[in-house]
Amino acid sequence: MSRIVPMGASKVLSRALAAMLALALTVPCHALERQIYPPPEQASADIAAALKTSAVEHRRVIVDFGGDWCPDCQALDTYFHDATNQPILDANFLLVHVNVGHVDQNLDIAARYRIPLAKGVPALAVLDMHGKLIYSQRTGEFEAMRHMESSAVTQFLERWKPPRKAP
Repeated sequence: MSRIVPMGASKVLSRALAAMLALALTVPCHALERQIYPPPEQASADIAAALKTSAVEHRRVIVDFGGDWCPDCQALDTYFHDATNQPILDANFLLVHVNVGHVDQNLDIAARYRIPLAKGVPALAVLDMHGKLIYSQRTGEFEAMRHMESSAVTQFLERWKPPRKAP
């Protein structure tokens, strides 16, 4: 059984839908992004806090260089927190997001961890519980993350998680 809508209500509905569509098209894309990366000036303090916690909890630190504007950074964060990777991440790592602005912020931190930002973001560095650099992505391995599978992140986490202590 179909419902007959009076002509006036149909016009109102059409105009409301048109207005919503126009509004959706005028909202900047960055307004739809998730807020992952904190303000750039917070990076040093976040890394220091993670290293302090890492030493106590015997976990490694992943330093994720990127920005909220970056679709590959958004994809990487989604993969970090999916059902497969979240437990591995939580058990073995502390994740620190370092905001590089539009590749013009925290360049000193990227250089310290041998991250060539010119190769693209996201870019990851892995630190041991003492802050020693164990690994850094130097060739833009995840810079096309939105075209990759979650399994690439799983492999990365499994490869760089700390070794299990013998009982």
